[in-house]
Formats: sequence, C-alpha cells, structure tokens
Amino acid sequence: MTPAQDPFYIVKDEIQDSIDKTQDTFHQWKQTPANTGEYVHLTKELLTSCESILWQVEELDKAISVAERDPAYYGLNEAEIGRRRKWTSTARNQVLTLKRNIEGGRQKSAFEHSTNPSEAIRSNKHISQDNDEFIASESDQQMLLIKRQDEELDTLSASVQRIGGLGLTIHDELVGQEKLLGELSLDMETTSNRLDFVQKRVAMVMKKASLKGQIMMIAFLG
Repeated sequence: MTPAQDPFYIVKDEIQDSIDKTQDTFHQWKQTPANTGEYVHLTKELLTSCESILWQVEELDKAISVAERDPAYYGLNEAEIGRRRKWTSTARNQVLTLKRNIEGGRQKSAFEHSTNPSEAIRSNKHISQDNDEFIASESDQQMLLIKRQDEELDTLSASVQRIGGLGLTIHDELVGQEKLLGELSLDMETTSNRLDFVQKRVAMVMKKASLKGQIMMIAFLG
C-alpha cells in the first residue's frame, strides 16, 4: 500500500495542513494589537484549533497502538511504527508550544489592560456583552468541532472497514489456493500409484511371456 492510499498518511497530511494554517494564524495574531476585537477573535480561533488538532493527534496515536499489536496484519514493521510515533510526538509538541504561547500572550494582554484605568472602565461597561458573545462563540465552536470529529471518525471507520475487507479477501484467496494445491497433490499421488501399478503388471507379464511374446509386447507398447 502506497502512502497516498494509507489511511495514516491521509489523516497525517490533513493534520499537518491544519497545523500549518494554525501557525500562519498565530503569526497574524502576534502582529495584531492587543485588546482589539480582532485580537480576541484570533485568540479564540487559535485555542479552538489547537484543541481540535490535539484531539486528532490523540486519535491517530490510538490507531497506531492498535496496529502495533499486530504490525504484520497491517503490512507494517517496527521501523514504520517508530516513524509514525515520532511524527505524532512532534506534531503534539508543536501544537502544545503554540497553545502555551497563545495562553501566555492572552494573560499578558489581560494584565496590561487591567493596569490602564480608562481601558478598565471601558471594559467593565462591556463585560456582560463580551461574556454573552464569548458563550455564543464557544457554543458555535463546540458544535463545529463535534461536526468535524464526527466526519473524521466516519472517514477513519470507512478506512478501517476497507482494510478489513481487503484482509478477508486475501485470506479467502489463500485458503482457495491451499485447497487447489491439496487437490493437485492428491491427483499427482494417485496418478503415480497407478503408473507404478501398471509398470509392475507389465514387468510381470513380460517375465512370464516367451521371447517372442516379449518382442510383440515391446512392439505393441512402442
């Protein structure tokens, strides 16, 4: 099975694409002035993306653990299992580093904001509105995340079913070939026994026959 057909590499590429997009958004977030609507929006988007990617990496790790129990069944070896483990570990560390930087930046922004009296007064006036918007946004993000997770699970389930079906087909073919080889071996053994029997009968008849009879027998068999 080529990497383009392997479910692991299909999911891996999708996760890596999500990580790359999150890193691009992170660079945009770093250049956005703190305590602005765009900064708050990007912060929420980044943290939600990080949580989603971490969940996907964990699910991929679980799939690797399943394959690790019987690598040969999935056409894998220890080296390939190691490479897959290394990638998920690297991806997890990348996302966790992003998440820590985002959370640290958000806390610093909140502290700086609270030390400015005019900004603090303005923030207090809108705190209720911000909370309502945050709750609504979080609810939308959770629904979107659940939908994505359902789609990803459906994709992984379909891939596992295809792999299982392929394994059963190969097994049936091997059983059929083994049966044919058994029948061929039995036919060859039966034919060999019959030939041996005929040879012994011919030898017995020639031994008992006269010289003239032997010559006629040889001429007839020839």
